[in-house]
Amino acid sequence: MMTVLPEPYGVVAHNSAKQSENRMHDDAVARRFGFVGGLVPGVDVLAYMTHLPVAKWGRGFLERGLIEARFVKPVYDGDDVEVSAEPDGEGLTLRVESRGELCATGAAALPEHAPPARLGNFRAVPPVTIRRPVDSSSYELGKWLGTAPQCWAGDAAIGYLAEVREADPIYRAEGLLHPGVLQRIMNRVLIENALLGAWMHVGSEMQLLNAARPTDQLTARAKVTGNYEKKGHRIVELDALIVAGGDTAIAHCHHVAIYQPRAKAAA
Repeated sequence: MMTVLPEPYGVVAHNSAKQSENRMHDDAVARRFGFVGGLVPGVDVLAYMTHLPVAKWGRGFLERGLIEARFVKPVYDGDDVEVSAEPDGEGLTLRVESRGELCATGAAALPEHAPPARLGNFRAVPPVTIRRPVDSSSYELGKWLGTAPQCWAGDAAIGYLAEVREADPIYRAEGLLHPGVLQRIMNRVLIENALLGAWMHVGSEMQLLNAARPTDQLTARAKVTGNYEKKGHRIVELDALIVAGGDTAIAHCHHVAIYQPRAKAAA
């Protein structure tokens, strides 16, 4: 059967994190690292990428879809961005282009069934009480990390849709939370457990297990599965389960970030 492709998706990028702790989203700081200006968060670029699989598979994707992304070039505030898809068996390969450059690659698929959720394999711990300046011990290999519960009820969910420029009516019509929010929670694993400087999210894989709702109290249960140096960068990898209400698995995520970029690591 021929795969029916959704039309390419165009969006004007928005840097939703200009005022965040991560100064890589600040124009002046990002320029010191060699960028044109503050970076649009990778989690928001991934949110743009979800538009096409949701357009193709609808609610089914939000309940059991799989998406992965690797960020290869920055996306900047105000830039025109195009997300396109090509068939890959029953799934899709995804591309994000801006300024005539390939900025991200990825893939999406819709498994027949969501894989089993194994809550018992993921330890629930609170975030640290006192955040200390990040070093290699902050994300020690094998360490369990957690986040404070968060929900996006009411205006928060609507505000999020505006931030990622998402106009698909499914979220409001069916009372569902955009899966890009789950990626923000993955960033919170890093932020809530150390004082970071400028840092970058560089890749993710996310297997959705249930559709989340704005009223859900969401937490992450994350294990550090990688902490290493590559080309002068300090990189952390997380394997995590995002859980609603303490007992419902929402997504299984693999998250990769440069927590100390080369220029800072050498400083």
